[in-house]
Amino acid sequence: MLVLGTRGSSLAMCQAQIVQAKLEERRPGCAVRLQTIAAQADKDPELPLVALGGQGVFVKELEAALGDGRIDCAVHSLKDLPLDLPSTLRIAAVLEREEPRDALVSRSGGSLERLPAGARVGTSSLRRQSQLRRRRPDLQLLEIRGNVDTRLRKLDEGRYDAIVLAACGLIRLGLEERITEYLGFETMLPEPGQGALAVEARAEDGETLELLSVLEDPTSRACVEAERAFLRALGGGCRVPMAAYASEAGGTLTLDGSVTAPDGSAQVRGTRQGPMTEPVALGERLAQDLTAQGAKQLLE
Repeated sequence: MLVLGTRGSSLAMCQAQIVQAKLEERRPGCAVRLQTIAAQADKDPELPLVALGGQGVFVKELEAALGDGRIDCAVHSLKDLPLDLPSTLRIAAVLEREEPRDALVSRSGGSLERLPAGARVGTSSLRRQSQLRRRRPDLQLLEIRGNVDTRLRKLDEGRYDAIVLAACGLIRLGLEERITEYLGFETMLPEPGQGALAVEARAEDGETLELLSVLEDPTSRACVEAERAFLRALGGGCRVPMAAYASEAGGTLTLDGSVTAPDGSAQVRGTRQGPMTEPVALGERLAQDLTAQGAKQLLE
C-alpha cells in the first residue's frame, strides 16, 4: 500500500486522484491510499500568502509528513514547489503537463479587452497583477485568496467583476464552462511549472522512486526544468513578477521568459532555443539575456 499525501482542498484532492488513477493503471496490483495533510495556507484562507511566509506555503506540511514517514510520497502543483528542495527529498516524477495558460472568469462574460475601465479584477499573484497592469492599467486589481470554489463564490457575490486563475485548476475540477477567456501568452506568460503536477518522495526510498517512475513525462520534465532554471538564475521565487513557458518540438525546447515591473510600467522579455537534453543551460542563458536588458533593476 502506497500512501500518497495531499492537501485537503477540492483541487488538491482532484490532483491526487489523477495521480492515484494513473499509478494504479500503470502499476497493476499497486494500491494507493490518499492521506490528507492540513496546510497552514488552507487553515487561514483569507491571509495574504506573503503573511504566511511566501514561497513553499503549500508544500511544507506535506514535506514534513514525508520526512517523518507518515506518507510515502506527496503530490503538488509544480508551480508551488520551491526551487530548492530539502536534500532528503526529490521530485520523483513530473506528469504530462496539462493546460498551462491563465484564464479570465468575468461576471459579464466579457473578455479582458472588453472589461470596462475601473473594473475590479481579483488576483493575488504579483506575476498576474504586473502583466494585467501592463495590458490594462485602468483596471482596479484587488487581492483574492481561498480555493477555486471560494474565489468563484466571491466573484458570483459581486465582490469582483472578474478574476484570473490557472485554467488547469478549473478544467480539473470540471468547471471549464466558467472560463470566459484563455489568456494568450502574448498577454499573460504563466508561472514556471504551471499546469504540471509533481510527485515528491524521499531521496533514499529507492522502492517508491522506482514505483513512481512510470508517471514521468520526460518532455514535461525538461520544459519545467528550463523554466525553473530561468527563475533561479534571476534570483526569483514563486511570489515575484517573473514568468516563463517552455515548449518542445523535434527535440528542441523553446523558452519564453519575462520580467515585468510590479506597476506594469516596464517589461523585459525574450526567447531562447536549445536542445531538450540541456534545459537548465537554456534557462540560464535566457536569464542572462534578460539581465542584460535590465531585468534585475525591474525586480528591485
